[in-house]
Amino acid sequence: MSSAPTLLVADDHPLFRAAVLHVLRERLPQFRTLEAASAATLGQALQDHPEVELVLLDLSMPGTRGFSALLHVRGEYPELPVVIISSNDHPRVIRRAQQFGAAGFIPKSAPAEAMGDAIQAVLDGGSWFPPMAAERSEADAELAARLAQLTPQQFRVLLCLADGLLNKQIAATLGLAENTVKVHVTAILKKLACYSRTQAAVLVKSLETEDGVSS
Repeated sequence: MSSAPTLLVADDHPLFRAAVLHVLRERLPQFRTLEAASAATLGQALQDHPEVELVLLDLSMPGTRGFSALLHVRGEYPELPVVIISSNDHPRVIRRAQQFGAAGFIPKSAPAEAMGDAIQAVLDGGSWFPPMAAERSEADAELAARLAQLTPQQFRVLLCLADGLLNKQIAATLGLAENTVKVHVTAILKKLACYSRTQAAVLVKSLETEDGVSS
């Protein structure tokens, strides 16, 4: 394992990943770079490379639901800053990213110079967001607080619930005993104050934007 500081770019579009990597190598040549194209490869990369110092995260990748990947990374690696890179730069999307724990938000339309400045600002311990007109949402703040109570494994189970999987299917997907899944589901519903699996699935759907999250 290399001790060099590392940046991870998670985006399912190869051409955009290449463009971001080019900016990183021009502006931050001292950093190594890693790539991920899905929620699964993102999780594996973070597990395999504890030296990652920053994640650049697209909102729309296979295995994600809106802000679910952001919340998952923030829950599992609370000290690791995450910067969202998205073509959906609606003020409410930017505000929600901030409330759900992102350290920055870079529109995909931003020039390379702004992208470099944003990444450097976050690496220096700050944050970087475009000007926003959307007001802070107390509902989003409450949702983020409720989801923060879940363990990483419970969050994975919750995403499976949102996909309509039965306990047996969740157990097979996550490599767990079916009884363990039942225990997790009970805990999830209690922590989220949900009365049913359907209600929990609706809560996960609220992580998506009203008009869908584009990459």
